[in-house]
Amino acid sequence: MTDNDKPLTGHDTIARWLGHPVGAPLIGELLAAIGQDESVLDRVRPLPLNTLVTMSQGRLSQEVVDGLVARANGGVIPAEEPAPAPGARFAGRTVIVTGAASGIGRATAERIIAEEGRVIAVDLAADRLAELATASPEGAAVPVAGDITSDDDIERIVGAAGGTIDGLANVAGIMDGMLPLHELGNEVWDRVMGVNVTGTFKLSRAVLPVMLAAGKGAVVNVASEASLRGNAAGTAYTAAKHAVVGITKSAAFLYGPSGVRTNAVAPGPTATGISGAAASDFGRDRLGPFLALIPPVTTAATLAASITWLLSDDSANVNGQILASDGGWSVQ
Repeated sequence: MTDNDKPLTGHDTIARWLGHPVGAPLIGELLAAIGQDESVLDRVRPLPLNTLVTMSQGRLSQEVVDGLVARANGGVIPAEEPAPAPGARFAGRTVIVTGAASGIGRATAERIIAEEGRVIAVDLAADRLAELATASPEGAAVPVAGDITSDDDIERIVGAAGGTIDGLANVAGIMDGMLPLHELGNEVWDRVMGVNVTGTFKLSRAVLPVMLAAGKGAVVNVASEASLRGNAAGTAYTAAKHAVVGITKSAAFLYGPSGVRTNAVAPGPTATGISGAAASDFGRDRLGPFLALIPPVTTAATLAASITWLLSDDSANVNGQILASDGGWSVQ
């Protein structure tokens, strides 16, 4: 059986669809309907077709993608081989994950649950948290709809863990529209710093006494390529993610001898629902030539693999590190 004889599915890469005699015309038809051509997919060719649903921010539904799959297979959506079963690195453990309703946070929560862990799933989007809980084994996902900058909500989050917190993944974050310093208003600055820095600080501060009392724990913060350089985002986001690195290194030094490890992951371009669109012509013109060099976009599940590695005992000897999970962007 040749590759072209195998059924096309939503989990196949965009590259396979574009190289397939049946798939390519269907993708071309879809792009033409929205006034685009194949070049718009250049940076996402290695990703599964289903990823377009997340990246489209609501403009492309799963039903449309499923329809393409059915049309490519004579009106039938073919059965797919199940994914390999993960290990059980989080069996008996409770991990708090922020931003758990979508994107990297959702993928991280799902990975921990798949590995038999219990997740305190935190986000503002109560409906999507409920969907995660419904899709998970009973009790594996405990949804807490709340604001990580609110002291009252922080108290509820920690309380939901029930006295045991083995890990914390500070994933929740927002972008800044690539706004440069001279165009940056107080409202955007306060909001970006609030979610990306203050939320990370407050929740980390709240869980540390529990981890210190247990003599063990792992915290993983989500930094960014913008935490490693100055030409990956606007001023507020860049400053916020540099602050996350500072929090990470300080906590690693202070609490490592007590059994609590703190590390960070610095993602590169990732297919999530977070908008990275530029709201500034100045920012777009200055950053554009550098952003044109970024590696291909990866999936939220790929970032979740990096995060869960740092949360697990597989990285027991790793503390205070900023793991660039960026497809090599940071070496440019």
